Amino acid sequence: MAFARSGERLKSLFSAQDMSKGAPWKRILEFSLPMLIGNLAQQMYNTADSVIVGYYVGDNALAAVGSASPILNLLLALFVGVSTGAGILVAQYYGAREKENLSNVIGNCMTLTIIVSAIIMIIGPLVTRPLLSLLGTPESIFNWCSDYLIIYFLGILGFAAYNIFSGILRGLGDSFSALAFLIVATILNIGLDIWFVASFRMGVAGVALATIIAQFISAILCLIKLMHMHDVFVLKAKHLKIRGSYAGKVIKLGVPSGVTQAIFSMAMLVVQSLTNSFGEMVIACNVIVMRVDGFAMMPNFTFGQAMTTFTGQNVGAGRLDRVRSGAKQGTIMALICACILTACILLFGPNLMAIFTDTAELVDLSVHMMSILAVGYIAMAVTQSLSGVMRGAGDTMTPMWISLITTVVLRVPIAYGLAALTKSPDSVFISLLCSWVLGAVITFIAYRMGRWRKRVTKTFSEAEA
Repeated sequence: MAFARSGERLKSLFSAQDMSKGAPWKRILEFSLPMLIGNLAQQMYNTADSVIVGYYVGDNALAAVGSASPILNLLLALFVGVSTGAGILVAQYYGAREKENLSNVIGNCMTLTIIVSAIIMIIGPLVTRPLLSLLGTPESIFNWCSDYLIIYFLGILGFAAYNIFSGILRGLGDSFSALAFLIVATILNIGLDIWFVASFRMGVAGVALATIIAQFISAILCLIKLMHMHDVFVLKAKHLKIRGSYAGKVIKLGVPSGVTQAIFSMAMLVVQSLTNSFGEMVIACNVIVMRVDGFAMMPNFTFGQAMTTFTGQNVGAGRLDRVRSGAKQGTIMALICACILTACILLFGPNLMAIFTDTAELVDLSVHMMSILAVGYIAMAVTQSLSGVMRGAGDTMTPMWISLITTVVLRVPIAYGLAALTKSPDSVFISLLCSWVLGAVITFIAYRMGRWRKRVTKTFSEAEA
C-alpha cells in the first residue's frame, strides 16, 4: 500500500499541477525547485561548452564561444516570445479548464515552431559573417565564431522545439518532466562535448554539434510527454492548423517578451563591440563572468517563470486574491535566494573563475568584474518576480518598456561614456549594474500602479472571439 501511494505521488509530480489551490508560497516553491534544477542543467550547456573548449583548445576558443552568444541570443529572441506567449495562454486555459481552447493553442504553437525554425535556418547562416565583421570580432577568433554559429543555426529546430514544448509543460504546472528531459540532454551534451573536442579534435565546431544533438533529444522527449497527456488536452490534425485567433494571441502576448530579449541582445551586441576593443583578455573575462552570471541569475529567472505560471493559472481560475499574495510571497523567496547567492559569489569568486582557466591574470580580472555585479542580483530578484506576475496576467508590454529603458536608454550610453572617460573595461560591468538597479525600481513602481490588473479581463477572452 505504501509502495502504491509512493508510486502515485511520483506520477503526480510528472503531470499537470493546479496552482490555483493550496498555500501560494508552497505551490510556487514546489514548482520552482525542479525548474531551478532545470535552469542549472540548462546553464551547464553553456558552461560545459566554455570549460571544455577553454581547457582543450585555449583562451581564444573560449572567447570565440562567448563572442558568438550575443548574436545567437538576438536571432533566437523569436522563440523566447513564442514560448512565453504559449506558456501564458496554456496556464490561463488550463486554470479555466477549457480543454478545446488549450488543444488549439498547443497545436498552433507546434506549427509556429516549425515555421519560425525554417526561417532562422535560412537567414542565420547568411548573416553570421557580416554581423561578426560589423562587431569588429578579432581575426584570431573570427572563423571559430562563424563555425559555431552556422552549425547552431542549421540545427535550430531542436532548440526551438525544446523551449516551446517545455514552456507548454510549465504552463500546465509540470516542471518535473521538463527537468527530467533536460537533465538527460545535459548529460548527453557534456559527454558529446568531450568526445567531439577531446577525442575528435573538432574544436569549437564540435561543441556546437554536441549542443544541437542534445537539444533535439530533449525536444523529442518533451513531445512524447505532451502526446500522452490525453487527460489535459487532445491534439488532432485540426488543432495544428494555424488559426488567427490563437496564433495571433500567442504572438501578441509573446512578441513583447521576444522584443525584450531582442533589445537585451542588441544592447549586448553594441556593448560586445566595446568589449572587443579591449582585446582578447577582456573578451575571455567577459565570457567567464557571463557564465558565472548565468548561474547567479538562475533563481531570479526561476521565480520569474514560476510567477508567470502561478499568475496565469489563477487568472484563468478567477483567483486574483491569490495573485496578490503569491506575488508578495514569491518575491520574498526570490530575495532570500539572491542574498545567499551574492554572498557566495563574493566569498568564493576566485574558485569559481579558476574553473574556466588557469591563467592567473584572467582569474583576477574576472573576480574583479564579478564583484562589481554581485549586488545587482538582489535587484534582479525584484525585477524578475514582479515582471513574471505582470506577464502571467497578460501585461507583457510593461516589462518590455522597462527593458528598453534600462538596456538601451541607460546601459549603452553609460558603458560608452565611462569607457571614454576612464579607458577601463570596468565600464562594461558598471553600466550593467546600473541598469539592473534602475530596472528593479521601475518594475516595483509599475507593479504598484497596477496596469497588469486591467489586463486580467482581456488576457485570454480575445482568443475565443
